[in-house]
Amino acid sequence: MDYELLKTIDGPADLRRLPRTELKKVADELRAYVLDSVAQTGGHLGSNLGTVELTVALHYVFNTPEDRLVWDVGHQTYPHKVLTGRRDRMGSLRQLGGISGFPRRDESPYDTFGTGHSSTSISAAHGMAMAAKLKGENRKAVAIIGDGSMTAGMAFEALNNAGVAHGGLIGDLLVILNDNDMSISPPVGALNKYLARLMSGSFYTAAREGAKSVLKNTPLYEFARKFEEHTKGMVVPGTIFEEFGFNYVGPIDGHDLDALIPTLENLRDKKGPQFLHIITRKGAGYKLAEADPVKYHAAAGKFDPAVGFVKPATPPKQTFTQVFGEWLCDMAEADPRLVGITPAMREGSGMVEFHKRFPQRYHDVGIAEQHSVTFAAGLACEGIKPVVAIYSTFLQRAYDQLVHDVAIQNLPVLFALDRAGLVGADGATHAGNYDIAFTRCIPNMAVLTPADENECRQALYTGFQHDGPVTVRYPRGAGAGVTPVKAMTALAWGKGEVRRESHNGGQRVAILAFGTLLYPALEAAERLDATVANMRFVKPLDAELVMQLARTHDALVTLEDGCLMGGAGSAVTEALNAAGLTVPVLQLGLPDEFVEHGDVAKLMSLCGLDAAGIEASVVKRFGAKPTVVRSTATR
Repeated sequence: MDYELLKTIDGPADLRRLPRTELKKVADELRAYVLDSVAQTGGHLGSNLGTVELTVALHYVFNTPEDRLVWDVGHQTYPHKVLTGRRDRMGSLRQLGGISGFPRRDESPYDTFGTGHSSTSISAAHGMAMAAKLKGENRKAVAIIGDGSMTAGMAFEALNNAGVAHGGLIGDLLVILNDNDMSISPPVGALNKYLARLMSGSFYTAAREGAKSVLKNTPLYEFARKFEEHTKGMVVPGTIFEEFGFNYVGPIDGHDLDALIPTLENLRDKKGPQFLHIITRKGAGYKLAEADPVKYHAAAGKFDPAVGFVKPATPPKQTFTQVFGEWLCDMAEADPRLVGITPAMREGSGMVEFHKRFPQRYHDVGIAEQHSVTFAAGLACEGIKPVVAIYSTFLQRAYDQLVHDVAIQNLPVLFALDRAGLVGADGATHAGNYDIAFTRCIPNMAVLTPADENECRQALYTGFQHDGPVTVRYPRGAGAGVTPVKAMTALAWGKGEVRRESHNGGQRVAILAFGTLLYPALEAAERLDATVANMRFVKPLDAELVMQLARTHDALVTLEDGCLMGGAGSAVTEALNAAGLTVPVLQLGLPDEFVEHGDVAKLMSLCGLDAAGIEASVVKRFGAKPTVVRSTATR
């Protein structure tokens, strides 16, 4: 496709100059362009194909960026990026130094709010709408929410606040529910299109407001109000949103520009909170994605659109997520008390097989991280053994519940923290850089950092047996390739192990590695002739091993794939201070900045956390002379 129309659009102003009759062709070209782009770079696919017509309609109707568009989650914004001046940069999508896969305020004025987590759009857009009122500016704020984001309590907190006046002011806010759940199938046809346009049009509004004024002080007013409410409720599922103070419109076909544009034009000219419900299909226009929207939610890398996703010729190494999924099933088979919980990440957390085999013990609570943690606490109070499978970055959203509902009560809840450390192309919003720091400071919490796949399985078993809250953190993807042993054996609680002894007769350095960085540490240690300890536990820290190494070595190096502030290295220095030991300590970890998106290996190298970087940092700090010695590493 030569993208005849699309290549003439360098911004929404160019789109708005086109006659409406050309917009269908623009949408077709845009969908093809997004598909071709993702096929070259990887990235989110199904959700973006589903928002093509909506994106075209929004930028055609609203005066963006003066009118604010706030996209929820953000993985549905590729069409938005193409239409807002970034068409020629799509080849760099999610690549190091390229454009982000999510909206970013520092990337474009059209990205009015940075989003990577879900359910924030209504709150942010409400804030923007109220700011416009306070500043006397006549502009609109639009929140586009969907893809499960309405399952989060934060979305309803925002609706509850946005639908009422504050000091006599109420924002001009439009919330668009992009409903692409195929299990919800209301009739979407001519009648619904007609009702939506009728309810959003000036005649309907004038008639309703006129009737209100006539009946205001009569006994018929309350009857008329209830009759309208329940009549609309029988036709459309909008009563709940009306109760929040929004004027509900829909549902309409989100792929029908002839329905979308006039409806948006009507809503654009209305004051106060408006709610538009649209129905879309994930993967719309690409048959393979429409047939399997879960599989085609995102592409891990390049693919041929004509063929679709194919299995690699060489089977990939087992991932930590798969290790967790297998352990969960095995543990559930052995212990009927086990219950698995996930906040809307069944596939991502490796729980598909568990769901199939133990459906009554599987709970997907939706995008509701706070609820998932307190729900687990309630189960634990009654003798159930809950396992909460949650991404490290998403646990941040349930920190209060982690402290108040689990830790203070010292409840035995196991948190399987996937995506710990850097996650690559998804960038800062999804990176699990902070869980060591924010969990180890909580009393009663235990924090385990397994070094490889087998140790991950055994750490999960160890944490499950513990009578208190535990986090077991592991990264995205594969590790060193150590095949998990089927038998489950508990690790010695709070104990690390020495994996390599230094033979250096001069200055002796000991590297204390937490997690999967053990393996680059061992590689660097071969050239440095350093001792390497696999610490395994951040909390309880193996203080005895730390003291032993401090007394027998000239310097210590702590190594972790998490933030340095308050991290595992800080735990080591705190232990040394408590013991009154003075020894030079070099702390290596992630810098005090939000690390950009890109290839994980490249990012780790830039952060100095690969073998070469570790070696260079040790040499720079302690002046150690690299030597080549016989390997004494063990596995």
